Amino acid sequence: MRNPADTPTPVGEAAAGMEVAHRDLIDQAARFSHDFMRWVDGSGVLTYPRLRVLELLHCKGPAIMRDLATQTGLTPRNLTTLADALEHEGLVRRTSHPDDRRATLLELTDAGGHAAEESLAPRLAEISALFDHLSASQRDQLTEILTTLTATMAASPCAQRLG
Repeated sequence: MRNPADTPTPVGEAAAGMEVAHRDLIDQAARFSHDFMRWVDGSGVLTYPRLRVLELLHCKGPAIMRDLATQTGLTPRNLTTLADALEHEGLVRRTSHPDDRRATLLELTDAGGHAAEESLAPRLAEISALFDHLSASQRDQLTEILTTLTATMAASPCAQRLG
């Protein structure tokens, strides 16, 4: 005779009855992350990854693509796709690195420089204004919390598999 405890629980039932620590924080963080990126990208013209790439190239000059991927938090494949689009629009160009044949530099074109000068400051100011609704202490706390969570995620086994 089979013991009911030996019968596997269907996945849906297991998930429905599962108690998950900090479920409210998981849900709220996921909701915020999704809503924040949709809000930031709401203009439809300058998504946050595009904004960051243009900003880095505008402020720091030409950069090795793999370094840009690291600085923006994009995978090399996603940065390549983004660079393809920006290049197609005439905002950036790829050049060979003068000292490393394996590296490709990305740099702003004149049109990219003009686009950066026209759009970076107003767009970043608009995004930054969201945090004006927090006190200085709350902004400090949020920075500390996000820094801790980001470091914890980067050190997790999941990050090792994704990287």
